[in-house]
Amino acid sequence: MFSNFFGRSDSQGESSIKWNELNDLEQIGTILEESKSQPVLIFKHSYSCGTSAMMLDRLQRKWNQEEVSELKPYFLDLLSNRNVSNQLAETFGVWHQSPQILIIHGGKCIYDISHMGISFEAIKAQLAGLETT
Repeated sequence: MFSNFFGRSDSQGESSIKWNELNDLEQIGTILEESKSQPVLIFKHSYSCGTSAMMLDRLQRKWNQEEVSELKPYFLDLLSNRNVSNQLAETFGVWHQSPQILIIHGGKCIYDISHMGISFEAIKAQLAGLETT
């Protein structure tokens, strides 16, 4: 069901986001380790929030996997996993918001944006910045 809800591609060749579900506190340690070899994106989503649904849809429509192939995306359902969201806020020193994008690289949150600031273009810009440093 999860993959059916999020999976999509369109006639312009854009790929869907290959979400990894984030639903366990232990996965935060995994993300910290993964971020040492590749950037990790976390999308914090609330199914009860219209803005969150709108930003998720906008991100899905603009997503092009080829342009961010090094990025590993995680999806966090806030309503079902509030404890994970709270631990992310503590671990990475960010305020909890919804919707929210975090990019984790080298064990640190290097990018944190929420609400209408969420965009595929901004994510790509952050990744481009990593390549030049």
